[in-house]
Amino acid sequence: MSKQCGIKFTALLLHPKLIPTWIGLGVFYLISFLSVSIRHALGRKIGNFFYKNPWRRNTVDSNLKIAFPELNPRELQDLAQKNMQWYGCALIDYSLMFFASRKRLSKVLEIQGDEYIEQAMQNKQNVIILLAHSMMLEFAPAALGVKYDIFGSYKTSKNAVMDWIIAKSRCRYASMVVARDEGLRKLVKSMSPDRLMVFLPDEDLGLENSVFVPFFSRQKSTLTTTARLAKMGKAVALPTFTYYDKDKRKYVAKILKPLENYPSTDAAADAENMNQALEALIREHPEQYMWTMKWYKTRPEGEAAVY
Repeated sequence: MSKQCGIKFTALLLHPKLIPTWIGLGVFYLISFLSVSIRHALGRKIGNFFYKNPWRRNTVDSNLKIAFPELNPRELQDLAQKNMQWYGCALIDYSLMFFASRKRLSKVLEIQGDEYIEQAMQNKQNVIILLAHSMMLEFAPAALGVKYDIFGSYKTSKNAVMDWIIAKSRCRYASMVVARDEGLRKLVKSMSPDRLMVFLPDEDLGLENSVFVPFFSRQKSTLTTTARLAKMGKAVALPTFTYYDKDKRKYVAKILKPLENYPSTDAAADAENMNQALEALIREHPEQYMWTMKWYKTRPEGEAAVY
């Protein structure tokens, strides 16, 4: 992999205040050796604990009521609990991303729809993987990175050790990761037909570089950055969702066909086009989407807050 990938280890990562994080990673290392049945049993217990936490559950409940108005209160409650259980399972499964060998991890990864990538490459087109925020999203770059040269951006956190370990794990499969605050230019310059960009387009990042378009049954602040990246890089955009298949016991990255007429000259139409494709994927496995995030945080002027 490229030498520019990742975050350099420094003595600052050994600061006493970061000791609890290192202890936690030690626990994760041990968990990584457990079978999936044991890991997910533990994950469901963690999820049930979070489900009882009003702060976390209120966000999930609010999102699900917006997304699925056709469900009755009991059905919404069941979906919320399943969602929190998958949240717990995903937290536990990060142990694999951090510590499992590439050989072991590759056995439980699957790509569906890679023919769309192959077709684009044959046509010498750049490719952007529009990766939705599913619970198991980290397994998509791993699955793609086994077969293709990939790169993407990441969001820094307040914990330097977690930034280091996440970047390190991603760099086992990616040739480059770019901090989000470095801007778009470096991402665009890194595009080529034999290399995939992985981009997470569905987060609510406020009003800047965004438009309000429907997402499920409510207007959502949606990034226009994605379409600009596709235009600047002359790339096709492939909506993607990652989920855990209990029957196959595999983490599956499902890729849809390229968005049609994308990008266009209409930013709102592009954003809605993308949202519709992501929504279709989410509806297949709604229990594994990150309803824990505040998707409707930013509201149009005069509209009441959701959370």
